[in-house]
Amino acid sequence: LASGQSMRAIAVKLGRSPSTIFREVARNRGAVRYRAVDAEKEAWKRAKRQKPLLLASNIELKKLVTSKLLEDWSPEQISGWLKIQFPDDESLRVSHETIYRSLFIQTRGLFQKEMRKHLRTKRKFRHSKNHRTGTRGRIVNGVSISERPAEVEDRAVPGHWEGDLIAGSLNSYIATVVERTSRFTILVKVDGKQTDSVVPALAKQMGKLPELLKRSLTWDRGTELASHARFTMATDIDVYFCDPSSPWQRGTNENTNGLLRQYFPKGTCLSNKSQKELDTIAMRLNTRPRKTLGFQTPADKLNDLLR
Repeated sequence: LASGQSMRAIAVKLGRSPSTIFREVARNRGAVRYRAVDAEKEAWKRAKRQKPLLLASNIELKKLVTSKLLEDWSPEQISGWLKIQFPDDESLRVSHETIYRSLFIQTRGLFQKEMRKHLRTKRKFRHSKNHRTGTRGRIVNGVSISERPAEVEDRAVPGHWEGDLIAGSLNSYIATVVERTSRFTILVKVDGKQTDSVVPALAKQMGKLPELLKRSLTWDRGTELASHARFTMATDIDVYFCDPSSPWQRGTNENTNGLLRQYFPKGTCLSNKSQKELDTIAMRLNTRPRKTLGFQTPADKLNDLLR
């Protein structure tokens, strides 16, 4: 901060999310008055244990949270609703993280295990963002997302894509690729999740793009792109890989995959979808207005960028 670097530049050097740096500075008197020694002291104060459990000590708040969970509200929706419903009563506020921890840490004994069934994902465990899975199936010579050009982050330059596979029943898959600036989506038919099937199909579809849109592709750590060097040679598109268990690093693609579930519900077999059918569905998605684009369509946004 003293040398005048931006929050994002600091985040890159420290290997942290920019939002983490913003919060750290904001909670410690701002960029001008931030002092490392004072921040360290406050961090130790906040970390003191044992802290009383909020939902255990506030019965009224627990009743409100329980009633909304039974109505299938998400913890984030409950937290936001409480802020609006009780703007002047901070005792009736709780973060969504606190609710999640109360649901998934059974030793707290605050909620019965059955309450998790009211969550949308129905997951049995909830890992922190620092959780790392096993190291089998590593990508050889894969370039980390941390080395991706800075221009990718601000979405000002078109041609940077995020990709992943959507899974269906009977081991069927579809590759989805989304352009970060316009949210334009390409769907690719693949015969399986093996790299020898995914890479040629992906290269064939993305090879048709104009040169302006061939800059980079960000993928997760799935071995379906183990032959990333072949993809780069065929398309001249650089490939970058997310950190393990970090789907938020390609959040544009994750959000789009959620929208695509309207057309490909879970449990649907995807192997009987032709490339022509996938192109039709992609066109429907690309011609729908998107709030994040100011209710422009991805197709219109892409046309504007190309012009």
